Amino acid sequence: MLNIVSLLIGIVSLILAIPLQLPILGLGLWLLLPIAVVGAVIGALSSKNHGRNLNLLVVLIIAVRLSITGGIF
Repeated sequence: MLNIVSLLIGIVSLILAIPLQLPILGLGLWLLLPIAVVGAVIGALSSKNHGRNLNLLVVLIIAVRLSITGGIF
């Protein structure tokens, strides 16, 4: 059950992260980052790894995007 919740959080985070890759909307990634981290924690509590891995991928995408622009844009 926790894996399904984690997968849902990861899918929603990924869908929301795609349009936030635009330079003007980059600050929204700071709001999305804690949601993906919570999804990764929930995925770590489950017996399967799929949800955790998806959320860690979303966190990595967001972190790379924020590091490229200095966290501002």
